[in-house]
Amino acid sequence: MRIEKTDTRARKWEFLKEATGEDATSKALDCAADYYLRMRGDTTAVPKGQLAELMTAAQSRGSLTPEEIAEILDTDELPVRCEVSVSVGRQ
Repeated sequence: MRIEKTDTRARKWEFLKEATGEDATSKALDCAADYYLRMRGDTTAVPKGQLAELMTAAQSRGSLTPEEIAEILDTDELPVRCEVSVSVGRQ
């Protein structure tokens, strides 16, 4: 398969390589595609996406903590972590 390389696409691919930390455009595109499929779901590969899981959890529990959201959205392609810090008074 060949994809026409326009200036706009070339810039997007460079940004995608930067965002994924991949050196090769093909690896960056694979990483982005895997992430999209995992988030969206509703495909043969991933029947239930993580965004649907997040919405279902929010609806059934009424609210979610940042830690719970991070746990649901965490993937190999884009790790999500939550750190909460509370401070009262002077630092």
